[in-house]
Amino acid sequence: MRFSGWSAAALGVASFSALAVAGTALAQNVPAQFVVSGKTAEDIQDFTTINLATAERIAEVCERLATAEGVQVSIYIIDNDGNHVYMHRMDGQGYLNIVTAEMKARTALMGREVSKNRMNRVTRDPNAELHQIQLGLFPNAGGLPIIVNKQIIGAIGVGGSAARPAQGWSDEICAHKALTEVIGPQAPLVEDLPQRRPATPGNAPVPRFDLPMGTVPKSSLPADYVVSGRAAANIYTGNQISGAAAKKIARTCRAWAAAHNGAASIYIIDTAGTFVHQERGDGQIYNNIRTAMLKAQTALKTRQPTSIRAAQLRNDPGGQPRSIVWYNFYAVSGGLPIVVDGEMIGAIGIGGGAGGGDEACAIEGLKATFGDRVALPVYPAAAAGGGRG
Repeated sequence: MRFSGWSAAALGVASFSALAVAGTALAQNVPAQFVVSGKTAEDIQDFTTINLATAERIAEVCERLATAEGVQVSIYIIDNDGNHVYMHRMDGQGYLNIVTAEMKARTALMGREVSKNRMNRVTRDPNAELHQIQLGLFPNAGGLPIIVNKQIIGAIGVGGSAARPAQGWSDEICAHKALTEVIGPQAPLVEDLPQRRPATPGNAPVPRFDLPMGTVPKSSLPADYVVSGRAAANIYTGNQISGAAAKKIARTCRAWAAAHNGAASIYIIDTAGTFVHQERGDGQIYNNIRTAMLKAQTALKTRQPTSIRAAQLRNDPGGQPRSIVWYNFYAVSGGLPIVVDGEMIGAIGIGGGAGGGDEACAIEGLKATFGDRVALPVYPAAAAGGGRG
């Protein structure tokens, strides 16, 4: 099963002006509540990309369904250009769960079809997997294109939970049900083919690696702030920022930016550098999204606000080459380590200006979530500020 869109032949022979007209005509068929619209869409010259509100609703439905099943998932939603729009990692998810969710979304977007189609091709012909990987595709179920009125506006990828098709559960089913609830009826799910088994399976013993019964990693911080309980035992750490805390930070920053007539791109990562929560405000473009991620990563690596490194390099520009080339630091204000009661639990990066400064937006989110328990930058003279990043 393929989802239909513009034909490749039509795109190949169309002039730029014809494409512009066709794009506008199709965009008019997509209800405004699903896509970036109005002046914001004019600014980015795109009326067919999924908006933040729709992406958030889809992700939260999938998260609700997973909670009802007693499982955790990671959810990625990207726009029709492949940019991150919304991402959330439920507590207890590890690196592979998170990155495969993104890979599934990208596979669905690039192939304009559900990622299970790629998986089924590999099941029929195992030799095809390397060809798929060469093309940057991840042949696994859980990725679906997001289509409204025959117009692709993005894609979703879900990863992290074991499939139970007989009980009506899998990553793909979670995504499909979420799209159905938010957007409307979807194409039927693709048939599951029996998974292949190795022709000559090995017999190497596989060790177990479990914590002692009843043991979970401990943190000095309240459970609202960090991953705790069974979820912490799954990842052997109790000091990673929780999904709930990350959401509160992001929503506060989002509201603060809107109150200042702006928007923000937000990345929140844990102490291992994996994504916990991400969102792209409507009207934000690639450089806003990318710089937000780089700021979070720089704050994590340096254990300092990126505004410190930025000020140091303004005072001594000679440090720029090694800072950029050797350390890959992005020394622009807007990145902060998240340190609560002296314990580092993650980092945040804000890009896009946020209406009143990227760092100021991050500070508002951290204060609303952690109060006076969080460490914040202190300026001896001038107030905090941040440029459009």
